[in-house]
Amino acid sequence: MRFSYMFLKKIVLSFIIVLVVVSCKKNADKPSNAEENKPESTIETKVEEEPNIFVVKTTFPSKDGLMISADLYEVNGKKPTILLCHQAGFSRGEYKETALKLNKMGYSCLAIDQRSGKEVNGVINETAQRAKDKGLSTKFLDARQDIEAAIDYLYEMNGNKPVLIVGSSYSASLVLLIGKGNSKVKAIASFSPGEYLKGISMKDNMQGYLSPIFVTSSQKEIQQVKDLHISTKFEYNHFQPSFEGIHGSRALWETTEGNEKYWEAFEVFLEMIENTLDSEGK
Repeated sequence: MRFSYMFLKKIVLSFIIVLVVVSCKKNADKPSNAEENKPESTIETKVEEEPNIFVVKTTFPSKDGLMISADLYEVNGKKPTILLCHQAGFSRGEYKETALKLNKMGYSCLAIDQRSGKEVNGVINETAQRAKDKGLSTKFLDARQDIEAAIDYLYEMNGNKPVLIVGSSYSASLVLLIGKGNSKVKAIASFSPGEYLKGISMKDNMQGYLSPIFVTSSQKEIQQVKDLHISTKFEYNHFQPSFEGIHGSRALWETTEGNEKYWEAFEVFLEMIENTLDSEGK
């Protein structure tokens, strides 16, 4: 009887040992909670070739309270100094390529949606859509208050220092009107300005500037620009392409034939601003 009891005890003990070993093996094979929750890969938010460039979408109110959508293109944490305004029927998407190139040149900039426009490069004009939803007028002159508000917004972002304003087509005319005598504007770049603003004669308002001005257009628009009789006491740069060219700031797009010539002229203007105005503390 004692032999049977001892034998049974050994069998039970052996069985328990086997269960413990098996259990330990299972626990060893099972991953910890940290391993279970560990992501398979980490998404890199920066572009390897452009590690210091960030694009941030922002909104701010126009003069009448309508919210303006904009893209802030910031490089190396530098304050934005260039305001980019689009042409008729377009959006802030007009500057998707141009803004990044300006970033690589060391400039941070702000591209806005004015209330007069639609869509380009896959970017819908959100300001125009809001204006439409509210039943607001979206004519060219109605966008003047959007550009004025954007200048105020950018001026504050730039530490209350004057900024460069860039216009394209109808906004090329608006920035010339708005920038004249504006202490928050240090220079103006106008791509294909003309008599686009109903009720306003551009040629009667284009004299007496105190800030540097850069103007260009397509070849067929050269006389149109000359007819504006733009004059400034500082510096006036009128780039006249010897080739066909194109209307508006699309002249700077890589798909535009001769874009490198437009860029060369524009860069000379930008360098002039940096080397002269900034040295005077403006």
